[in-house]
Amino acid sequence: MPGMNLTRAEARERAALIDVESYEVSLDLTRGEKVFGTTTAVKFTAKPGSSTFIDAVTHAVHSVSLNGRELDPAEVSDGVRIQLPDLEAENHLLVVAEAPYMNTGEGLHRFVDPVDNEVYLYTQFEVPDSRRMFAVFEQPDLKASFTFTVTAPSHWDVVSNSPTPVPVETIPGEDGSARSVWEFTPTPRLSSYVTALIAGPYQSVRSEVTSAEGRVTPLGIFARKSLMQYLDADNIFELTRQGFEFFEAQFGCPYPFEKYDQLFVPEFNAGAMENAGAVTILEGYVFRGKVADAQVERRAITVLHELAHMWFGDLVTMRWWNDLWLNESFAEYMSHLAAVENTEFAHAWTTFASMEKSWAYRQDQLPTTHPIFAEINDLQDVEVNFDGITYAKGASVLRQLVAWVGPEEFMSGVREYFSKHAWQNTELSDLMAELEKASGRDLERWGQLWLETAGVNTLTPEITAGADGTISSFAIVQSAVESEPTLRPHRLAVGFYDLNSAGKLERVHREELDVDGERTEVPALAGLARPDLILLNDDDLAYAKVRLDPTSLTTATAHLKDFNQSLPRTLVWGSAWDAARDGETPARGYVDLILSNIAEESDSSVILVQLRQLATTLAFYVAEEHKEATAVAAADTLWDLASTVPAGSDAQLQFVKSYALLARSAGQLDTVSGLLDGSRTLDGLTVDQDLRWELLACLVAGGRAGQERIDEELAHDNTSNGQNAAALAKAAIPTPEAKAEAWESIVVKGDLSNALQGSAVTGFTRVLDTSLLEPYAEKYFEAVPEIVANRTHALAQQIVVGLYPALLTTQATVDRTDKFLASLPEDSSALRRMMLENRDGVVRSLRARQADVG
Repeated sequence: MPGMNLTRAEARERAALIDVESYEVSLDLTRGEKVFGTTTAVKFTAKPGSSTFIDAVTHAVHSVSLNGRELDPAEVSDGVRIQLPDLEAENHLLVVAEAPYMNTGEGLHRFVDPVDNEVYLYTQFEVPDSRRMFAVFEQPDLKASFTFTVTAPSHWDVVSNSPTPVPVETIPGEDGSARSVWEFTPTPRLSSYVTALIAGPYQSVRSEVTSAEGRVTPLGIFARKSLMQYLDADNIFELTRQGFEFFEAQFGCPYPFEKYDQLFVPEFNAGAMENAGAVTILEGYVFRGKVADAQVERRAITVLHELAHMWFGDLVTMRWWNDLWLNESFAEYMSHLAAVENTEFAHAWTTFASMEKSWAYRQDQLPTTHPIFAEINDLQDVEVNFDGITYAKGASVLRQLVAWVGPEEFMSGVREYFSKHAWQNTELSDLMAELEKASGRDLERWGQLWLETAGVNTLTPEITAGADGTISSFAIVQSAVESEPTLRPHRLAVGFYDLNSAGKLERVHREELDVDGERTEVPALAGLARPDLILLNDDDLAYAKVRLDPTSLTTATAHLKDFNQSLPRTLVWGSAWDAARDGETPARGYVDLILSNIAEESDSSVILVQLRQLATTLAFYVAEEHKEATAVAAADTLWDLASTVPAGSDAQLQFVKSYALLARSAGQLDTVSGLLDGSRTLDGLTVDQDLRWELLACLVAGGRAGQERIDEELAHDNTSNGQNAAALAKAAIPTPEAKAEAWESIVVKGDLSNALQGSAVTGFTRVLDTSLLEPYAEKYFEAVPEIVANRTHALAQQIVVGLYPALLTTQATVDRTDKFLASLPEDSSALRRMMLENRDGVVRSLRARQADVG
């Protein structure tokens, strides 16, 4: 819609004209299923005689009063913005409107629990969606105090940024129901995107934490009634207290809000959101059955990430979205640091290397890569900028910055930053100034090379050694791709590893140094005995792809499972993955490497990532003529591994899940069928409800089960989890009729919620025979422009990325994508970016397949 895309120029102009004092927002959540009442009173100052606008995405605007003047809603409101002419020095604005509930995970999302038909609401405002709930000057640098008054059914719990008050009145309804009014106290000065409302018959568990200064802060954990039986609140409370202790000590600043609630909400688009004092979290982190330890650790990192945002993001907030990377990167770095230093997750840097950095390296090699400090011209730019650069590369480079300036100096600068800028908006330069002062290092060149350029460097050792194995010279050669040629300074370590008498690879020497330019000599390593394996970027301090010398590669291939520590092993895993993705080594060699070593891997997150990458390699990188046989053999090996690893182990569960994803032969489908009906068992494996759905999806995709069997399973599990799983399975039925029905629902009707649509998209593309997808390749390109024009960003992105015909891995798909790109108008930056990334995946797949042909 016109006006939805606020530009940076507009935001600057508005910020120069006005300052906002306060909002008083009254919401009526008792008006039915489609809309809610929203009344907003705003106090703000302005340049007398100027004009501006306030953002308000509405169903209807009933009245607009500015300084006592009634403005005609039909003239000043277009459903997205309300024009405010002839402002005074002191202004009072009153907007009375109705706004629509959303089912997209944006704005005020409405969900009906199929278990008990109860209604649950929650907000998601980042980036530009507080305007979907109330009239607001929607930009992060116009902070204000917010006072919410909410009318809702009396049996609901209502949560916002301020502590939940006792309802001031209860109003009986004619049908025997009752509604109550909650009047929240004003918040501190916040950006609108971190305000929040969560309402419904949520249940909660309560606790508290005492800060370093002795203040007691109430804690709450919330979930839907039908999920409370699965909520392990004690674990989350313990993590939260550990996070409070660590962050208050590191930041030299007490927790800045009155309470801290964490609310698990349905159909959430992201992992979590840092609403001040009222964090919303993906409901998938409430585990109904046994899950991989990696998911438990991921939840812990998420909990710590959002808590770090209470300081960096909420207390001190970026001025504009070009510093989004710093907001997210800081929280990502600090969450892993807190996990390592103050929780049971002492190996979180291994997880970081395996999950976050692999994401960053992938994103940074796409044609759409961009500098960490990206130019954000408008809201469309920032919506597609929630990517591996913003989160993972930014956090990786932040870790490199810590190594560059020193850990103590870094935290000293951060403490001064919080002290100076509490409750204000800042820019990157404000933080860098404090870090320079604390460390004595000039960070101008460092910042230019790391933050203002794109791309990832590759580091390769260059070694000469005498006949007796003594190193005579050692250098590190740095390279960059032609399209992103910048060479950067790196603070890193070189690790020497030898096989000990027990056959384990242990570190025998570590050398930390600065690497800069194309070639860096390391004279300190001359004269040492050449070890069995040399690892650049040991301890993973730097952000760079690394290559192994031939001797080290031979050792790593034969002894990958024999590292004493998980982190160096993970770095070697990463190097092997890079080489396979880049088409430098055959994909089937990487498959063999995984299957030969994965059973000995001790880190759950590394197992999870390697199994995901195994599935990707089998689907996209193995040569077409070897694809089916390699996939069948890989699945057989996974079943053998699941049968031989310790019963009930994390690895066993992950191997079974991966087996169910890959199974395709008649014998493999027989095994899956036996697991589902109980005729086949595996010692230690519990086939719980969520695993049942994964097994059933496998059988459906393999043609062994259909709609009748899906309906039977849904009757046993008619929950939101069950409905999502059923939507996936239904879309995976391998018939032309089922694919046509799924396409109609997703693309043509567009009537699914964000969660159900995401599940259906995943099921649609889950095929053993890709010919089922061929009729939809051209339909996809025809449908995409209208989808992007008429759906919200979250729903459109699911379709544009998820239904792209990547599995039709041919030059014809590349050519059709090029034709589509050539037809796009100039103002299609978000769609162009998504399509370029889609295209790159197919080009990379074709290159990797060519390398695997032999």
